This record gives sequence, C-alpha cells and structure tokens, in this order.
Amino acid sequence: MNKTTIYWICQIVGWSLYALFNLLLFALADGNIADFQILGQVLLTLYFIFSTHVYRNLIIKWGWLRMLSPRLIPRIILSIVILSLSGFVFELILNFSLGITVRPSDLLGWIVSQFFGNLFLYFLWSLVYFFYHYFENYRDTLKYQARMNEIQLNKLKSQLNPHFIFNGLNSIRALIDENPKKAKMAVTQLSNILRNSLGMNEKKLVNFEEELRTVRDYLDLENVRYEERLQTILDIHPDSHRFSVPPLMVQTLVENGIKHGISTLMEGGLLKLTTTVENGSLKIEIKNSGQYQSGRNGRNAGFGIANTVQRLKLLYGDKAKFKISNLDDNFVVTEVIIPEQVII
Repeated sequence: MNKTTIYWICQIVGWSLYALFNLLLFALADGNIADFQILGQVLLTLYFIFSTHVYRNLIIKWGWLRMLSPRLIPRIILSIVILSLSGFVFELILNFSLGITVRPSDLLGWIVSQFFGNLFLYFLWSLVYFFYHYFENYRDTLKYQARMNEIQLNKLKSQLNPHFIFNGLNSIRALIDENPKKAKMAVTQLSNILRNSLGMNEKKLVNFEEELRTVRDYLDLENVRYEERLQTILDIHPDSHRFSVPPLMVQTLVENGIKHGISTLMEGGLLKLTTTVENGSLKIEIKNSGQYQSGRNGRNAGFGIANTVQRLKLLYGDKAKFKISNLDDNFVVTEVIIPEQVII
C-alpha cells in the first residue's frame, strides 16, 4: 500500500467518522436524525475532504515540509484561520440551502462555536499531517545514515584483508630462504586465517570466540617468524564468548602491537591479550612490549588503531571506548570496551 492510498483512506475514514459523530449528537439531542441532517453532514464531509486536500497540495507546492519551525508556524496559523473562515461561510450557505435557521438570540453563540470548531478541526488535521511527515523524514534520515554507515563499515573491512594478506606474505617471504620448512607451515597457517576471515566479510559483528580463533592462528604464524623473540599470553574470561565484536578488530590490534612494538625491539618482547567482563560490558586489553609515540607523524599509531576507532564509532557511537597509552617505560596497553547491548 503506497502513501497516496494511505492518505486517501485516512481522509475519507477520518472525516466520515467526524460526520457520524455529529449525527450521533443529533440523535441524542432530538431523538431522531432528519434527512436534511444526513445530507448536510455528507456535504460537509466532502467539503472538509476537498479543503484539506487543497491545503495539502499548497503545502507541498510551497515546500512547507522542508521549512524550519520559525518560518513555518506563522504560515500554518494563517492557513488555519483562512480555512476556518471559508468553512464557516460554506456552513452558512449550506444551512441556508437546507432551510436551517438560527434564532437571533443564538446567532452569536452559533457563529463562535462554528468558527472555533472549524479552527480546532483544521489545527488537528495540520498537526497530524506535519507530524506524520516529520517522523517519516526522520525515519528516512535514519535509514540513509544507517546505509552510509554500512557502506563505510564495508569499506573499512575491505581494507583489512589486503592489509593483513600483505603483512602475512611479507612474514612468509622472510622465512623462505632462512627456513623453507617453517615457510611451508606458515603458508598453511595463513590459508587457515584467510578461510576464517572470508566468512566474516558480510558480517558487522562476529562472536568473540570466532575472533579469538583468528587471533590464535595469527599468533601461531607470527611465532614461526619471530620464534623466541615473541612471547604470547592469552587470559580470556569465560563469559567473553557471549559477546560480539567487529570482525578482525582484535586480530588487527594484536598485529599492530607486534608490528609497531615487538618487531622494533632487538630482543623481542611480550604480547598479552586479556579479556574481562565488567558491568555487563566486555573489556579487551592488549599489552605489548614497546613504546607508543603518537606525535611522530601518527605513524606509531599504525593502521589498526585508525581503522578500529572508525569502526567502533560507526557501530556504537559514543558507547564503545578505545584507549591506547604507555603503561610504563617498557609496555603499551590498548583497551577496548564493548557495550553490553552486543551480548548475544
């Protein structure tokens, strides 16, 4: 059912119910309903449908639906007054045509009641019409924003796989001459990671357990490359699997810690991944050897941090938290807090 059909149904049903209400009042007051009263209400209903439809066309033609309130409100008030006056004139002519007269002593009261009655009806119609379009436009804006967010998220996710593949291939290339057997093992591990990551492309969020499997595969691959220079510890809270996270987010941050921290140290270092559940939210902490220096042209931040910040902003707004800082002279700590609504 399209909007035009809904509009006409509302117009006909709404004004018809108003006419039936008037006829019910006549029946209660007089004990019966005269033919001229039925005819009068039919003609009055047609007039209200006609006048409000003309009003609607002028609203659309003059672009009132796009106006701000300070400019719009005076125009609506003036329109309602004009419509009420025209409605009063129509009822006056209608009553004269049907032979309905008003006693002189009741004339002023009848004029006031008819005019302000029409004023209320047109005000109510305007209120319903403008509020409907306000919420309709608001919903369309939300849909548009959601679509743009989805496009941006897909763009960010599409950047991750090539970035990860190139880094993985560089690691394998370094092993080919030095240790062909380990290079062969690394190719197998890389293929496992890619198999997992390809299934995540269509998802905004994945279960933390899936993400953790990718992280484990990645660390296995890096352990082949760095050997004793890379020490890893995983301390995972048992309730972490109840949460969802952006795909490849944790893996990218782990990769960032190794590439921009541990790989720069001659003696290597430690990477520890810890998760805790606090106040219904998942806290992910990545601690790695090295130093974070954000001021050096932003290079020390790495690709993973910028990507993660953007994705968290798109998915959660201000509800998710991200922080990276130096714990001391030897370690960097990256913290991500996923809000409780992602519990599945």
